[in-house]
Amino acid sequence: MDSASLEPSLYTVKAIFILDNDGNRLLSKYYDPGLYPSIKEQKNFEKNVFNKTHKADNEIAFLEGMTIVYKGSIDLFLYVVGSAQENELMLMSVLNCLFDSLSHILRKNVERVCLLDNMEGVYLVVDEIVDGGVILESDPQQVLKKVNYRSLSEQAYGFVLFDYITGNLEGQTDRSQLL
Repeated sequence: MDSASLEPSLYTVKAIFILDNDGNRLLSKYYDPGLYPSIKEQKNFEKNVFNKTHKADNEIAFLEGMTIVYKGSIDLFLYVVGSAQENELMLMSVLNCLFDSLSHILRKNVERVCLLDNMEGVYLVVDEIVDGGVILESDPQQVLKKVNYRSLSEQAYGFVLFDYITGNLEGQTDRSQLL
């Protein structure tokens, strides 16, 4: 190994993926184009990771020169992948933020059906936590603030329409304080 590969880097996360309890891909984002360039290679890697982790009781695995932290929930497995030299605590903070944020937007139902019904929100959460392999946020409250603006404004729109129909102009003032 050359010394450049051991230097600290902002590009901490190599991949994030979520698999169901059969090992099928539900979501995946690979941030290192050289790591597994084809979908076939990515799916093979995910299958190997799943086979090694789905029955294990651990939270961390080392496979194919990668550090992998993971968490199971009902019928899902969430994975965050970093290089072999990566700090497991950093990867774990990403995983915990991902799980806690998903738990909130899925109303504590971190399971396959709810995840598939809310994929747009799930991708927004992932994109707020990691961008291009760089960890942007590890605080679920901050992620939810950035992601929930849309759902807050959609709910508020319903209130605006209701207030308009009922002639309640006072409700609009209260709603504007929410936004």
